[in-house]
This record gives sequence, C-alpha cells and structure tokens, in this order.
Amino acid sequence: MENTFAWIIAAIVLLVAGIGWKLRSMSKGRPAPAALQAGQPLPEFTAEDEQGNQVHSSQLIGTPVVLLFVRGTWCPFCTRQVENLTKHYKEISESGARLILLTPQSLETTRRVADFFKVDFEFWLDESLHVTKQLGLLLPAGVPDDYRKEYGENTIWPASLVIDAKGIIRYSGISRFIVDRPNPEKLLSVVKSL
Repeated sequence: MENTFAWIIAAIVLLVAGIGWKLRSMSKGRPAPAALQAGQPLPEFTAEDEQGNQVHSSQLIGTPVVLLFVRGTWCPFCTRQVENLTKHYKEISESGARLILLTPQSLETTRRVADFFKVDFEFWLDESLHVTKQLGLLLPAGVPDDYRKEYGENTIWPASLVIDAKGIIRYSGISRFIVDRPNPEKLLSVVKSL
C-alpha cells in the first residue's frame, strides 16, 4: 500500500512539474524568427501593392518604415491594432516614416479598414503566403473555421517591425500570442529615435 501511495505522489509531482514547465514555456510566447531579429537587415522579399505592382523590401531603403504583418479584417485583434495605430499615424508619418501593413487578405477588403479609420496606410499583399513562409511567420490553420471559405486556412503570425533608413530592423515585436500586439507608443518611440 505504501508503495502504491508513493507512486501516486510521484506521478502527481511529475504532472504538476510538467504543467508548470508547459505554462512557463508558453508565457515566453513565440520567439522572433532569426531573420527578423533586431539588428538584422530586413530580408529581401517581394509582395504586391494596391495597384497590383510588385514591390520589393529593398525599396524600403532610404526611409524609416513601420511594417505590420496583420492577419486581416476578420481578426478583431488586428483591427484593434490598426485602430490604436491610427491615433499615432500622424506622428509616425511626421517623423518621416512610412506605415505599411502586409496582409494575406485581399487589398480591397483591407483598404476599407484604412478608409474607415481615415488614414492613408500602405498595403502590401501576400495572398500566397510566400513572404509569410519565407520570414517564418506562417500560422498554420490560424483562420477561424467561420472565415476559411473566404480567407483560406493559413495566415500570418502577427508581427511589427521598425526598420531604419538603411534597411536594418531596429525593433521586432512578434506577438507572443494571437491576442497581444506591441503598444503603438513603443513603435513611435523607436521611430523617433532613428
């Protein structure tokens, strides 16, 4: 009987330790992919602008950029992030920086968000998720079931970058979890420090 009791206690201790380890590792959230670490040059990639023209990340050299990777208008957390950024859009643009949202969602749908908030964000499209995969930001099966018919199954893991005029990433904010986003004031303070 004592032997059985000792095994039960040992199993409970291991279970609690395992749960504790899992919770601790989850609290760290998702690490930034190596290519998107602060201090690294922004990797070369090609997307599409609102007019359907190819745009290249190398075209960002020469001006600071706030680059947001957003899942789409169906995501309430992304919509809230865009809404929060609109309060700082004027300061960001007056600091000489461009604000670009990269999304897998159609640009027509995304443009309606900017029009709603009355801001002139630039939108880049990654409909095939090629850029997303290249940069290590793919979120498999990240689109809720209710939206998959229209938007597909996979999407972008939310991220925010501030890139200096030389093309170097100065801030990399990868959402630890789907619900969190960097504070827009943090993005603004990095832009102002460039």
